[in-house]
Amino acid sequence: MVEQAQIRQSKSIQRRTGKTFHLATRVLPERVRHATYVLYAFFRVADEVVDAADTAPPDEQRRRLEELRRQALGEEETDDPVLDAFAELRAAHDIPDEDVNVFVDAMLADIDTDRYETYEELEAYMDGSAAAVGRMMTQIMETPRAAEAVPHATALGVAFQLSNFLRDVREDVVERDRIYLPRETLRKHDVTEEQVLNFEYDERFRAAMDEELRRAEALYREGVEGIQYLPEDCQFAVLLAAVLYADHHREIRKHDCDVLSTTPSLSTARKLYLLGKTRLYWAVKDDPVAVFRRVSIVPYPEDSDTTRDPGHSEPSHGRTTWFGAGRVGGRVSGWLQSFTRSK
Repeated sequence: MVEQAQIRQSKSIQRRTGKTFHLATRVLPERVRHATYVLYAFFRVADEVVDAADTAPPDEQRRRLEELRRQALGEEETDDPVLDAFAELRAAHDIPDEDVNVFVDAMLADIDTDRYETYEELEAYMDGSAAAVGRMMTQIMETPRAAEAVPHATALGVAFQLSNFLRDVREDVVERDRIYLPRETLRKHDVTEEQVLNFEYDERFRAAMDEELRRAEALYREGVEGIQYLPEDCQFAVLLAAVLYADHHREIRKHDCDVLSTTPSLSTARKLYLLGKTRLYWAVKDDPVAVFRRVSIVPYPEDSDTTRDPGHSEPSHGRTTWFGAGRVGGRVSGWLQSFTRSK
């Protein structure tokens, strides 16, 4: 059984290194929340091995990751409380060895790979670094409709990571000499690698970024479709995570996609605003897709102005179709309008 000390350490790691995900994790039910802290801490332990390139040679990084793999799979004892907790969690929730292996393989790939020729190559990497994470989450949630949920969880995990990559272009170059924008996308828009490395922003780079933002947004739409298959007590937390991560696109576009000059981020006030806004809509209609379409920045091709809420840049009309025409509907609608204007 995972001990409280292990949970506290895992929670501390998540709170320190994954503030956006930590907020969404806090609204999970306790039965899943504590396990999620352990999962995230395990991912960070592996990630930090890769990010230690300045202090550890590649062979030492590989050796440590292979050791971590064996410990995570319960094949080797460890005195690391996070790895010990993860090994217990993996066994308790029947997390497939394959998902652990593809995750560690992705971390190993990060040691040697810092550029991706095509999106398909990047997608293969993200199957381990992001999609496997989504699949593990469905396991610890004890999802009864897992077969239906997993493809959507995979898409949502990839969407989250793409948003991070698109937000962190400058940071990845400065700190890791990595470019996660596919070379084929850059070439399509006549953007050179040297331009990215020299942080030379122009309309061509903006167009390349816009293409990748749209790709990620399609994955958000696909991923959110599957939230309905998750246990009811987990749906809001996953929906909130999708709203929060997707909102980085609003910040990126607010800077006209210039992520070469700065790294956009969500303020604590913005995150809390989105938490409150999502919770209010969820209280009225606990339909993940409907709430996401209403609250998030992600566009839906078939949407008209009537399906967006007052917090979007587009005008919104016909809110009574969402809340109904009754007194309660009008009161909640007015509350939301006031809440939005306060921002």
